Amino acid sequence: MGWLMGQGYDYFERDSLDMFSGRGPCLNGPICKMNLTSDGTGSSHGWYCSYVGVTSTAEHKICSQQQFKVEQWLSADAFPDGLTVTRNNCRRIMSDEQQPIYESESSTVVDVI
Repeated sequence: MGWLMGQGYDYFERDSLDMFSGRGPCLNGPICKMNLTSDGTGSSHGWYCSYVGVTSTAEHKICSQQQFKVEQWLSADAFPDGLTVTRNNCRRIMSDEQQPIYESESSTVVDVI
């Protein structure tokens, strides 16, 4: 994972927007599910996350963006999720409706660790 904010930047501070980059295999579809995990280390290991924005790009592909509302503390003592939170924006299969469907089992999931 790339730390984009520059050398000496203090990540995970109150009221800040932190940006990261990473590489992975090509995706088959839009990102619709996200797992966010904290390693729980540091002097102030708990942190509050408002949202996670994910942008997927590739050469000769359409850019895909997804925003996941989190609004939750990630901490070893935060009930019920603790250090991991999952957000699923995949559409559920609706009977007799003609719309694009993303099943969470077959759609792209991004893990942010």
